[in-house]
Amino acid sequence: AAELEYESVLCVKPDVNVYRIPPRTSNRGYRASDWKLDHPDWTGRLRVTSKGKTAYIKLEDKVSGELFAQAPIDQYPGIAVETVTDSSRYFVIRIQDGTGRSAFIGIGFTDRGDAFDFNVSLQDHFKWVKQETEISKESQEADTRPKLDLGFKEGQTIKLNIGNMTTKKGGGTAKPRVSGAGGLSLLPPPPGGKITVPPIPPPSSTAIANHVTPPPVLKSSNMSNADILLDLDAPASASKAPASATTDLWGDFSTASSAVSSQAPQQSNWVQF
Repeated sequence: AAELEYESVLCVKPDVNVYRIPPRTSNRGYRASDWKLDHPDWTGRLRVTSKGKTAYIKLEDKVSGELFAQAPIDQYPGIAVETVTDSSRYFVIRIQDGTGRSAFIGIGFTDRGDAFDFNVSLQDHFKWVKQETEISKESQEADTRPKLDLGFKEGQTIKLNIGNMTTKKGGGTAKPRVSGAGGLSLLPPPPGGKITVPPIPPPSSTAIANHVTPPPVLKSSNMSNADILLDLDAPASASKAPASATTDLWGDFSTASSAVSSQAPQQSNWVQF
């Protein structure tokens, strides 16, 4: 994985001064005033690169680009890069060679803006390293946690309230509403209810007067099967009785009609029945 990582450039400054510094005598920190600031020991170009989570401060020749020294940095601020107590343009870095030997040297920038860019490039890199570490840690914790099963079990249902309608997922369909007159929405009748049939209006007096009910035909309870056969043989005699009854029935209507016509005045536009 380390071989697949590429090296990116974070900052390049063309002018940097390198100083040999005396050993630290106390814990109060380094002071740039103790160095020979007018006579730097080496002058060249500074390049800050990163490879993975490690940053490198490389001191190179201005013309050939040959590496003079480099300081790997695993943490900032830390022991690999320290600021001096009396200036913001000077730093103390720990350089290392391939054999594992290390030494502390001082570096300084002529322009204060170059020193600011150098400091910010290191801060941004290790801020990114911190975020990557937290993200990887959270992902590892998420993998170890038990996963929640939010799927529906077999036969499990849920209810959804949409407005004033309640539907059951996986169940039957909702009953539609019946639209009444005027576009109003009416609720359907309850299940098992009875529909009331409107009452039939009573017949009027005119219909009762014009309705003719034929007189019932009386049957003798002592009538035998032989009498019935005799009646079938003589149809003429059996038809006389209802004829007289029918004549008497229409005679009553004729009498009622003549009585009404005698009381009411006759008009020429009406035909008398």
